[in-house]
Amino acid sequence: MRKFVAVVCLLATLSLAGCGANSVNPATINGSWNATLTDSNNQTVFSFGTSLVVNGDGSLTISNFNFTTSSPCFVSGETESGSFNLSGDFNGNVTGKFQLEVISGQPSGDTLSLTGTASGKTISGTWTLNGSGCTGSGTFTLTHP
Repeated sequence: MRKFVAVVCLLATLSLAGCGANSVNPATINGSWNATLTDSNNQTVFSFGTSLVVNGDGSLTISNFNFTTSSPCFVSGETESGSFNLSGDFNGNVTGKFQLEVISGQPSGDTLSLTGTASGKTISGTWTLNGSGCTGSGTFTLTHP
């Protein structure tokens, strides 16, 4: 009887350990991304390229951020921050909630906020721009080549 109880406890422990394991591979998020932000008329308002790395705490390390469209809202010196709450499966299919914020340097006072979800090599959602001189909203798509 003791052996049976020990086996049951061992199987239960292994089963629970497997359930709690992180099965998500952030490597499918890490790397270069290209973004297109459109308005309600499906006109491109902003485009940018960047590199993302998901950190262990869900924050993003954002580098090589560069607008590929010109705008008086973002002339130079932007700062970026973001987060990504990962989920997925054992096959490397990553999903999760994505947030990115870009704050203008020159001129100061404009904030671009993106909120969306990931599915495979695409992140999509909505964006808003609020600030002293620039406002707007619409949808965005980020693609991971």
